[in-house]
Amino acid sequence: MPLFIRSRQPSDTSEGGADQDGAPGSAEDAPGDAAGSVPPGRFARRHRWPGVARGVTVGTTVLAGALVLFALLAPNRVERLDPVAFLRLPAEGILLAALLLALPSRFRRTAAVVTGVLLGLLTVLKLVDMGFYQLLARPFDLVLDWILFDDAADFVRESFGRGGQVLAVAGVIVLFLGVLVLMTLATVRLTGLMVRHRPVAVRTTLVLGVVWITCVTLGVRITGVPVATKGNAEMLGNRVEQVRAGLRDARVFERQAAVDAFATTPPDRLLTGLRGKDVLFTFVESYGRAAIDDPAMAGPVGAALQDGTRRLEEAGFASRSGWLTSPVTGAGSWLAHSTFLSGLWIKNQQRYRSLTTSDRMTLTNYFRKTGHWRTVGIVPGVRRAWPEGEFFGLDHIYDSEHLGYHGPYFSWTPVPDQFSLEAFERLEHGRKDREPIMAEIILASSHNPWSPLARVIDWDDLGDGSVFHAIKKEGTDPEEVWKDTERIRTEYRRAVEYSLRSLTEWVGRYGDEDTVLVFLGDHQPVPAVTAGSTSKDVPVTIVARDRKVLERTAGWDWTDGLKPAPDAPRWGMDEFRDRFMTAYGPRGGQPRDPAPRR
Repeated sequence: MPLFIRSRQPSDTSEGGADQDGAPGSAEDAPGDAAGSVPPGRFARRHRWPGVARGVTVGTTVLAGALVLFALLAPNRVERLDPVAFLRLPAEGILLAALLLALPSRFRRTAAVVTGVLLGLLTVLKLVDMGFYQLLARPFDLVLDWILFDDAADFVRESFGRGGQVLAVAGVIVLFLGVLVLMTLATVRLTGLMVRHRPVAVRTTLVLGVVWITCVTLGVRITGVPVATKGNAEMLGNRVEQVRAGLRDARVFERQAAVDAFATTPPDRLLTGLRGKDVLFTFVESYGRAAIDDPAMAGPVGAALQDGTRRLEEAGFASRSGWLTSPVTGAGSWLAHSTFLSGLWIKNQQRYRSLTTSDRMTLTNYFRKTGHWRTVGIVPGVRRAWPEGEFFGLDHIYDSEHLGYHGPYFSWTPVPDQFSLEAFERLEHGRKDREPIMAEIILASSHNPWSPLARVIDWDDLGDGSVFHAIKKEGTDPEEVWKDTERIRTEYRRAVEYSLRSLTEWVGRYGDEDTVLVFLGDHQPVPAVTAGSTSKDVPVTIVARDRKVLERTAGWDWTDGLKPAPDAPRWGMDEFRDRFMTAYGPRGGQPRDPAPRR
């Protein structure tokens, strides 16, 4: 054998080499040429700068370890991301290390790749959970929430344009693939390192296992956080149960939807206490309990409600208020709207689809069934075909394209609330010789990101909405606002004040003896505004000039005025339909059947 051929011995297992099990090695030990000269390419560079090469190798290994530890130890909520979270021992990491060390070499690399992919998917799930907790105060539902990604893409497009949507979607895809690839490479690299140093790796794994058991037995904690954790196993166990519950939920909902206390009530006995009245059900976007109870917002919003109460009283109106518990928080307005109108607990998209493809009668359907009201919808947030409108029993729908608005969008909001209300007056309420109206009105100006905001102007100056171009220029920049939590909360509070003022001024200006207004929030705002509150309560108010209308709600024990007392009655939002229809039926009183199970 020529002397210049270097023989590779099984014991030659230096860092970056291959062991007897065939673990992947580095080319750092690649042979030189026949004359012993420096090998070409990257091997030459490593030969010339061994310190740099060693630093890159060590740095890459450290980075791989950090990635795997992040996957194992990172929580799925932003507020729990702190240094203490990464000072724990994950049971899953210890078990995976033991498994990879115990496997035969022919299976080990495949197992390392599969483990890396699974850790990547776990990391992606945690990141998605963080986003869901920030917006919806709950984790991602593996069965029911996929449709929300399409809604999120639409929201980005409507807020930041088509270019922003493309960049956002591309960024998400790149992040997803990047996490999977990097986590897989990191796991394979660490597996190779353990195999090359098997005795040390085995001893370390055994020691960590004993420490983990000891910490569990003694309940060792750091600043209240257990040192030994099996959080990933618990998280995945909860997700398995969540999937099972999601699959069962369709059957549960079908049984609940079959119960309707008014299904057999003749039309001439429905809503008799409101005959001849214009009944307006108005949803104020993100108007939640936080706006009234949070110390930082309670003063200004309370003053706005007090001012609105005074304004209405001067116009001859009285009002009463209570609380409803929404099925959602942060977003998902359509789920809250359908819960309120259907009398069913619509907590996810699966239930919403089942509802809107059923023959369930909603509150608006019952008004239509009597034949005594024209039913209309003012829905400025709708910008494309909305077939559900027919399900909700609306004779005519005015979306953002049919309100006569020629002003600018205010971020997501297509039409300012004041203009939407003025358009309702022009298109329906102010018409001569018309029949009574039942209207569903959506006020969208308090939809996030609450920047820039419209402001109330003289009603006679609204015109076609072009005046709002100048007003928008006066507003804030959403990118700047969303860098500061306190600014977010301030802009949210101002948006709610704008919506409330627009609504109460409209009633005082255009309302009459036959006007009955029910307005409520659809859900609490995002957690960035609620400051950790888990409440899903929203205010609900009924306003009327005819005192007989309010007398029928005397048994509700609601608070006089637009601001509900902290201890005012609180109902599930799904309870409202039956209570309202009972109060305004022939006998009044309480609903005949209990509220449906959730």
